Amino acid sequence: MEPVDILTSRNLKRTSCREGIIKIIIASKNALSENEIREKLDGNYNRTTFYRSFKTLEENKVIHKIVVNNQLVKYALDNSITQKKEHAHFFCKKCNVIQCLDSVLIKKPKLPDGYSVTESEYIIKGFCKLCKENTDKDW
Repeated sequence: MEPVDILTSRNLKRTSCREGIIKIIIASKNALSENEIREKLDGNYNRTTFYRSFKTLEENKVIHKIVVNNQLVKYALDNSITQKKEHAHFFCKKCNVIQCLDSVLIKKPKLPDGYSVTESEYIIKGFCKLCKENTDKDW
């Protein structure tokens, strides 16, 4: 799916900043931080334009936030765009990469009457294959 198609499907105005953010996230194999996206973004957008675009994309479920801890937040396309089921994410404690684990599905929890889920996250933390191999060599 192209950025323009995604924006159109959400009835959002096409702007070069929004399209650029979506294009970068689509091209990446891993979730990215705001800074990583901003560094790759073509064009010279002021801070306000960038953050308003980011906020709009998040509010309209184009992108979703993956909170690793209070200092690290990354973003990926929302499951409603990718058509993926709710899944876990893997965070490498050495290289800080976050990857979707599409094979690790999250079941909706059964909540007491009157409760409703607005979001859930499942993050597995450890070492990715490459970092683990390099860490093992250091021993």
